[in-house]
Amino acid sequence: MRNIKLIIEYDGKEFNGWQRQPNKLNIQGTIEQAISKITGEDCELFASGRTDAGVHALGQVANFKTNSTIPIEKIPIALNTNLKKSIRIIDAEEVDENFHSRLSCKKKTYRYIINNSKSGTAIYRNLETNISEKLDIEKMKVAVKYFEGEHDFKAFRASGTSSKSSVRTIYNADVYMQEGRIFIELTGNGFLYNMVRIIAGTLVDVGSGKIEPKEIPSIIESRDRSKAGKTLPPQGLYLVKVEYQN
Repeated sequence: MRNIKLIIEYDGKEFNGWQRQPNKLNIQGTIEQAISKITGEDCELFASGRTDAGVHALGQVANFKTNSTIPIEKIPIALNTNLKKSIRIIDAEEVDENFHSRLSCKKKTYRYIINNSKSGTAIYRNLETNISEKLDIEKMKVAVKYFEGEHDFKAFRASGTSSKSSVRTIYNADVYMQEGRIFIELTGNGFLYNMVRIIAGTLVDVGSGKIEPKEIPSIIESRDRSKAGKTLPPQGLYLVKVEYQN
């Protein structure tokens, strides 16, 4: 049996998240249906992690097992023919039978995009979050570095998570600006439920002057969700990259 790894890009706007669920449009189920059409088999697609409703991906990774003999280079073409335009299979690779998109994952990179203009945008309104108040990008750049390292991120975890431990390691954390948009980028060994969106909300509080950068360590140490910022909307969040090598 072959183990097929997919690199997937999707616009999460119209989907109720990654996870398969009855009577709701979801990404996992949509791709599984396309796989069944081209292979003639029922399959289960395993992702590196579940994204929420409205969240996007530039490099989601998922794998499935099949007895199909379709050449690997034809799989993206065949799947894309049977998928909505809002989901694209970027690449397919045959991998070791023990590879698992979630269990084998070493690092993930997420990006949050803020349109920091007074009017926002009509064209990209579902692909970023508009915050009209002018944010201090330099303070945000200082603050984001406090998230690097191994910490207990309980203060940045939404309720409803199934994770037993809230300890995670952030390898790299950056804030930068391009053409009026603020980009928050985090690379870590894993992320809690809504963790990136809460960190982004906390950095917005820094940028607006509600929190000073030097207060971030005490917020982390408090493990108190009420001390961190609000959870920003899903449409600004992207799963950028999943890595499997240290």
